[in-house]
Amino acid sequence: MIPNDPVMLLSFVNLKLRDYYGSLTALCDDLDADKAEIEAKLAKIDYHYDEEKNQFV
Repeated sequence: MIPNDPVMLLSFVNLKLRDYYGSLTALCDDLDADKAEIEAKLAKIDYHYDEEKNQFV
């Protein structure tokens, strides 16, 4: 369900955070996803989670 490609993952996660979840933790809990894995994949393309914005920027 969660994309493996980092660019597709970025789009997917930011859309879900914007429309459905108040935090990355809530998204990961609901989708049974590994938060550290998502952050590591997106860090490879220089995107990092911003709690205040609730987005990867």
